Amino acid sequence: MTIEIKTPTFPESVADGTVATWYKKPGEAISRDELIVDIETDKVVLEVVASGDGVLKEIIKGEGEIVLSAEVLGIFEEGGVAVAAPAATEAKVESAVESTEDIIMSPAARKLAEENGISASDVVATGKDGRVTKEDILNHLKAPKAEAPVAAPANAPAPVANKPAANVGAINFDAGDRIEKRVPMTRLRATIAKRLVSAQQNAAMLTTYNEVNMKPIMELRKKYQDRFVKAHGVKLGFMSFFVKAATEALKKFPAVNASIDGNDMIYHGYQDIGVAVSTERGLVVPILRDTDDMGLAEVESTIGDFGVRARDGKLGIDEMQGGTFTISNGGTFGSLLSTPILNPPQTAIMGMHKIQDRPMAVDGEVVILPMMYLALSYDHRMIDGKEAVQFLVAIKDLLEDPARLLLDI
Repeated sequence: MTIEIKTPTFPESVADGTVATWYKKPGEAISRDELIVDIETDKVVLEVVASGDGVLKEIIKGEGEIVLSAEVLGIFEEGGVAVAAPAATEAKVESAVESTEDIIMSPAARKLAEENGISASDVVATGKDGRVTKEDILNHLKAPKAEAPVAAPANAPAPVANKPAANVGAINFDAGDRIEKRVPMTRLRATIAKRLVSAQQNAAMLTTYNEVNMKPIMELRKKYQDRFVKAHGVKLGFMSFFVKAATEALKKFPAVNASIDGNDMIYHGYQDIGVAVSTERGLVVPILRDTDDMGLAEVESTIGDFGVRARDGKLGIDEMQGGTFTISNGGTFGSLLSTPILNPPQTAIMGMHKIQDRPMAVDGEVVILPMMYLALSYDHRMIDGKEAVQFLVAIKDLLEDPARLLLDI
């Protein structure tokens, strides 16, 4: 039975997608629920899997092509038989291309490698999860070929070591070489760039700062960490305290929890807090829904789940839509101070930073305390400076005296 392979149905907020990677070639056998093709959208990568056992008959939309919701990508024959194995000489080339290390290659890259007799193990892979792309094969072909080694005399001096390589992300360059590589933005990266520029152009964005003494939270974690893990099966981190403190502060200052729609100001009677997660593809912001009803353990486990699925590209679009406030933690990468950019249509975003011991004046004495800078960027069209400052002070007070989170004071 012939079945059309279609693009998943996109939600209203996603107009189209791009065919990212075909994992099968026409004629190859496919097992039920096996991944066939990835579709990249502005928010997530959607996976299209086989509905049953069969064979991929035809690819209609190639890699890099724009596709719409429910558009036909290819033809799948359920119950079909794979094309017979190629001749022995071709099989030899195939095995050389695939290599004994099971290196993953895109179909276009595999075809080009076969035509040029290139082994995947000799190519620098820059694709997702170490995948060899067509561009990697082309770059390998353009690279100058090393001359065959000549046997050196027995008394010859030892050869000079090769120049060290400078690693730029996933791209390797030999130190001293003036090489450039042009790589198109992914849809996610392009969307992030567009939204950030729009936020700076369309909002009256200001940032206010404060600092918080993290010693009370650190002592609390140290005292109850083992019991918390035993009771809930998850570690007690810092983010859950910030989420709960932000939730209480948002209830006191509803303008910080609001959004702007044209000339309308929308106040939300709930707290849906987005937590920025960094991935190889870019920044994504999954949403914690109704944080006022969540306990510390539920916040920690949900954030942990978001982090794992974000790195694997498994987050759903609905999990990243909405949100009334955002928290970004640059401290995980060592940032001491930064100015976060608004996530429209939200009116505020809070930035956490690195915890660092600093000398502080306490009751007329100098004391070394673990301090963290907090930053709140806000839209001045909606939030006055007084509210922004008081919001950060409220969070500071709650974190420096965690018992207030339980007593609701």
